[in-house]
Amino acid sequence: MEQQIDTAQLGEEIVKILKTIYDPEIPVDIYELGLIYDVMVNTDHEVKILMTLTSPNCPVAESLPQEVEEKITKIEGVKAAEVEITFDPPWTRDLMSEEAKLELGML
Repeated sequence: MEQQIDTAQLGEEIVKILKTIYDPEIPVDIYELGLIYDVMVNTDHEVKILMTLTSPNCPVAESLPQEVEEKITKIEGVKAAEVEITFDPPWTRDLMSEEAKLELGML
């Protein structure tokens, strides 16, 4: 019998993986940096991630979303993953966690 994975548990696993992905220019993971706006998991275990970049001209504008999608797709129980980039609202330092600000010496 197939093991049931609840969507909340899967969401927690996704966040763990997001915390292993770093913006190459900043020594803080993309989750703590505030680049992840939303993580949606439907009952079919299809994942949609709404994220932004530090700027529209970000040098990893193509590779970072692709890395996120690839790593999320590899999580056991995830059937599909889609990453959508948005600049509304634009990223600001206010979106960073306290942990990220501390790491970057901003506190």
